[in-house]
Amino acid sequence: MHYFGSLAELPDDFGPSAVTIGKFDGVHAGHRRVIEQLRESAEAAGLVSTVLTFDRHPLALLDPAKVPVSLTSAAQKREVLEGTGVDAVVMVAFTREFSRLSAEDFIQRVLVEAVHARLVFVGSDFRFGREGRGNVELLIESGRENGFEVRIVEAVRPEGDRVISSSWIRDLLSDGRVDEAATLLGRRPSVRGEIVRGEQRGRELGYPTANLSANLEGFIPADGVYAAFATVDGRTMPAAVSIGNNPTFVGVPDKQVEAHLLDEDLDLYGKMMEVSFVEFIRGMAKFADVGELVSQIGRDEQRVREILHVPARPTATRG
Repeated sequence: MHYFGSLAELPDDFGPSAVTIGKFDGVHAGHRRVIEQLRESAEAAGLVSTVLTFDRHPLALLDPAKVPVSLTSAAQKREVLEGTGVDAVVMVAFTREFSRLSAEDFIQRVLVEAVHARLVFVGSDFRFGREGRGNVELLIESGRENGFEVRIVEAVRPEGDRVISSSWIRDLLSDGRVDEAATLLGRRPSVRGEIVRGEQRGRELGYPTANLSANLEGFIPADGVYAAFATVDGRTMPAAVSIGNNPTFVGVPDKQVEAHLLDEDLDLYGKMMEVSFVEFIRGMAKFADVGELVSQIGRDEQRVREILHVPARPTATRG
């Protein structure tokens, strides 16, 4: 796959292309359906299958107070798109200048001159150009004049009339329903960040944890305990993951993500860890004392082992 970090990076002879355009936050199952149709049509027509997306949600620039929390960072989105098998991804910086392009200029500069579009795949509610004034009807009309065909992709509706959307997935994650979110995403929801030093409380309790920095990529699910997989340096390990401020103790930051790697005790400080959530175990709770907390952690670990099909913790033997 070829990646271009701006329209300016595209070579003059790029394409001709079959292109789809959108925020692609989460690159969920609905997005994947569009991309699948894009790839099939591009291959049949001998075109370059191209995803054109943005480095941020447009509202991050236009109305920051209303911008939703992203499901994926720009880097994560790029990586997931690479896995879809498209020929090219173009990541456009959504700047003030770009936001001021008229719908007509968007078509001319982006679709005609930059990606040399021959096929354009969009949803029926697609809007583009300054203040979203461009619509599908304008796109179709312009396509006739500029030599590209517009194909409307039907939304994916797994449950009745509800369309798969990034906002639906955010709602599920906010409720801790990570398994349901995984179904809509087509993969497990995940966060990643650098492993930093914590207060060492987990180690003192017999359950050492890897604490992730507050500067995380990805959408953090609801507070609670989860069965998950943690990946470091290409190695994936089963883990019990806690999210929240651990009210049994004082001074733990909100939304702290801690991963206890089952049957592992590794020095991972400074490394990047990705946590992929499998199933919600329980909510965050305050315990009367440390002994009660340790007992609950033991039960949590046992449940995580059952979910992830990990044998019971090895029993130490005397020499």
